[in-house]
Amino acid sequence: MTEQTKQMNVLDFAARKPGPGQSSSDKISMVTCYDFWSAQLLNRTQVDSLLVGDSLAMVMHGFDSTVHADVDLMALHIRAVARGAPDKFIVGDMPFLSVRKGLAPAMDAVQALMQAGANAVKIEGEAGQLDLIAHIVESGVPVMGHLGLTPQAVHGIGGHRVQGREAAAAKALVESARRLAEAGCFSVVLECVPAIVARCITNSISIPTIGIGAGAHTDGQVLVLQDLLGMNPDFKPKFLRHYADGFTTISEAVNRFHEDIKTGCFPSRQESYA
Repeated sequence: MTEQTKQMNVLDFAARKPGPGQSSSDKISMVTCYDFWSAQLLNRTQVDSLLVGDSLAMVMHGFDSTVHADVDLMALHIRAVARGAPDKFIVGDMPFLSVRKGLAPAMDAVQALMQAGANAVKIEGEAGQLDLIAHIVESGVPVMGHLGLTPQAVHGIGGHRVQGREAAAAKALVESARRLAEAGCFSVVLECVPAIVARCITNSISIPTIGIGAGAHTDGQVLVLQDLLGMNPDFKPKFLRHYADGFTTISEAVNRFHEDIKTGCFPSRQESYA
């Protein structure tokens, strides 16, 4: 069994940020996690942090986008993950529009996710949200930012597309990252941005960056657990690496179970009670 690591905290994230001109050999690893059984598994690995992402609306519930996740659904999954992975730093996504309805409803949503077991919340975007982010941080809740492809805004940005390809858009991303750091975010996810832009952001801000489809020069990386396990062989975007062929492994196991039942070799005498 692989020895698990001790639970991180926001100071550990800060310590992973290398100084100017330095590169880190101790990058942050993060995996999405949505339920109790996978949380139990991940709790016994060396991965640094778990993200209960609103992508659970798609991966676990079959919706076509993340906008279908709400606060109650996020809290339900966070509670399950927190029970299964008590030794991991858990980040919970603030779901669609939960930070755009005013201060009081937003803080109610933050309270719900934190009381469900999150150690921090993640907020997509920057524009119009800096005061709220600062208020959440001042209230004692760590906030992770999220820039680039922000799935909750997929309809507004015209689909799942790489962001920041043009010079003006790249510059805007760098400035947004700086403002998130100034507002008090302890880290920021960079999703689907050119590697050179992610590198510029990483070198321009004092907090660690965690990439997904953002090249190798961020301070950490995050992937969806089901994606890295190869559970959907038809989903293979450029940034994704399959670390297992989970689809084949599991389907073959289930088929063997089926055949053993048909042939009568399961259960055996050893697997039966006298």
